[in-house]
Amino acid sequence: MKQINGQRVAILIPIGLAAGMAIALILWLGPWNKHLQLRVPGTDRPPGMEATDDLNPVQNGRVILGDGKPCDLAGAWTGFRGNLRDGKTTDSASLAHSWQSGEPRELWSVDVGEGYAGAAVLNGRVFLMDYDQQKKQDALRCLSLADGKEIWRFAYRNPVKRNHGMSRTVPALTEKFVVALGPKCHVVCVNAVSGELRWCLDLVRQYGTTVPPWYAGQCPLIDQGKVILAPGGTNALMVAVDIETGNEVWRTPNPNGWKMTHSSIMPVEFGGERMLVYCANLGVIGVSATDGRLLWETTEWKIGLATVPSPLVVEDGRIFLSGGYNSGSMMLELIRDGERFSVKGRFRLAPEVFGATQHTPILHEGHFYGVRPDGKFVCLDLDGKPLWVSETGQDFGLGSFIFADGAFYAMNDTGKLRMIEANAEKYHLLGETQVLKGRESWAPLAIAGGRLLVRDLTRLVCLNIANH
Repeated sequence: MKQINGQRVAILIPIGLAAGMAIALILWLGPWNKHLQLRVPGTDRPPGMEATDDLNPVQNGRVILGDGKPCDLAGAWTGFRGNLRDGKTTDSASLAHSWQSGEPRELWSVDVGEGYAGAAVLNGRVFLMDYDQQKKQDALRCLSLADGKEIWRFAYRNPVKRNHGMSRTVPALTEKFVVALGPKCHVVCVNAVSGELRWCLDLVRQYGTTVPPWYAGQCPLIDQGKVILAPGGTNALMVAVDIETGNEVWRTPNPNGWKMTHSSIMPVEFGGERMLVYCANLGVIGVSATDGRLLWETTEWKIGLATVPSPLVVEDGRIFLSGGYNSGSMMLELIRDGERFSVKGRFRLAPEVFGATQHTPILHEGHFYGVRPDGKFVCLDLDGKPLWVSETGQDFGLGSFIFADGAFYAMNDTGKLRMIEANAEKYHLLGETQVLKGRESWAPLAIAGGRLLVRDLTRLVCLNIANH
């Protein structure tokens, strides 16, 4: 009998404890404690972070302050291909058109993680999406334009294996914000002055993006208060989010399953419509900048291995496309018929005439300038006719180039910088000098305030190219 009573007591004890806990929970959450709330993970995240972001490593990132100070040097390069996304500076600084021995002078240099990410510049600050290989962290860095000292970095853990470098994108800037895309498609928006996280996205988890081979190369676009991205995911071909909050404004569906490439989005004005043009893996699209409606698409242009160069906007609705891997190049022409848009191919060029493996050509005074797959610098007219090719020994490999003050500044693979006159009649070399001693000097260049930022695989260098 005692044993039976003992069993009853043993059974009643956990029942009583469970009942007590239930009563306590009711008292805790009851109407008499309305000012108390059950804490749900993620409710304290910055604006723009949705519940789907719970696994986003950016949320665990932190700001690390350095001793660098911004300088008051004028000039800006606010993102991929500059302020107007055309590869040309809007600075008024006068630049030297010849170099003496020891010029252009190196002002400072810093070590960077393996990659090809280019810099952006605003308000005396240099911004770079980098990778810390030792700590396995993506690192959005802010450096002083004066001396390269680090002002701050926003870093978050993100293990990335070496695959021809890691970081390869250029941040987009406003006076208030810096927006950057990491190698595994994490989008970061931070305060431009403090580096504090404003909002973040994970394109893989939120939109079904497939990380491209050799990691993300697409550079974010800031357009009319929105950040424009092309996830190429299962449920979004292109999206726009509010730059202040990160909240989605619109999205373009992706019924054909087109995927993200290394190409970047370009804004186009045509037929009274502002549109956003993007080269996905299976074709090219034009999307309304207002609401994300698909205005047109074509499968006439696609590159089998890797789509890297971005669309080059020409006047009157023409768009010049170029690529490597035997793709050559072609000119598209937009046509508007009432509310409808269509597109047709105007001409196509064989790769030996012109293609571009890595860097988008530059349009200047009615001519295309760029580096074709054999490494030659080339000038074409708008009908695709070659006007000149760089001389024997004047090869550029996969190096980047930029336009400023009547000249092109172009790197080759080994870190040699050449200054070429913007002359449609002939190839005229103004100067050349070895400015880097590394390899794979492929990163997009940046110019601001008479200073040129160049890098190779592991080092970023600031050069003085101003006219003294």
